[in-house]
Amino acid sequence: MTSQIKTVFLLALLSALFIVMGNALGGRQGVMIALMLAIFMNVGSYWFSDRIVLSMYHAQELGPDDAPMLFQIVGELASRAQVPMPRICLIPQDAPNAFATGRDPEHGVIAVTRGIVHLLSPEELRGVLAHEMAHIAHRDILLQSMAGVIGSAITALANMLQWAMIFGGRDSEGRGNPLAALAMMILGPLAATLIQMAISRRREYMADAAGAEYCGQPLALAEALGRLDNYSRRIPMAANPATENMFIVSPLAGGSLNRMFSTHPPMEERIANLEQMARTGRYPE
Repeated sequence: MTSQIKTVFLLALLSALFIVMGNALGGRQGVMIALMLAIFMNVGSYWFSDRIVLSMYHAQELGPDDAPMLFQIVGELASRAQVPMPRICLIPQDAPNAFATGRDPEHGVIAVTRGIVHLLSPEELRGVLAHEMAHIAHRDILLQSMAGVIGSAITALANMLQWAMIFGGRDSEGRGNPLAALAMMILGPLAATLIQMAISRRREYMADAAGAEYCGQPLALAEALGRLDNYSRRIPMAANPATENMFIVSPLAGGSLNRMFSTHPPMEERIANLEQMARTGRYPE
């Protein structure tokens, strides 16, 4: 419950930042235009997100005869998570990874790469699939879309602030001051990105915890995460940066600076939390 509260708090913080940006712009009409544009873009991506991302990675839907082991594991996990059986798709790439998509549990999809099926043991693969099942059960696509709506609106407001400062489009009441507007124009989108990153990381921790419960083997998931992290550094994946947050481990190679601003929590912390769960039976908040 504490993790859920933290996620709600981060969403509220993102909303508050949007209001502050609106005040800096100095006009209710501009705020409404930016919000409408953001809603239009993000609602469209929310409804069609599964089609877009599966097409992007050339994912092929599998049937029970194509991958009986996968269907057996996913079916058991779906029963434990009390969600409908999701579709299963295969991504024809050797880089080991997986993600879940779909706007709600009734439209859930779990996609795995060819590499992850060959790399992991059945127990480790079960842990990965349980993690993705948790994303479906938690409706994480909806939460990420909500954050995306507000984040995109903040970016739109920053652009409007830029043009307002160039052409002197501030209202006659002269709310705020140019320095404050300049600060919000620069820091607003950065703050929104950091908050969205925090939301994404929080959801990963929660999916690790729930996934460990679904599969009943926290150490199997921990071992899978360690192997995936090592192989992801060695085998590059043809991935779009906009979809980084969807994968169980970041598909993007990079140094320490890139990983600092990654949508994923530090792998060492994720593994340590799962090891503690195996020892104590509880996942740290």
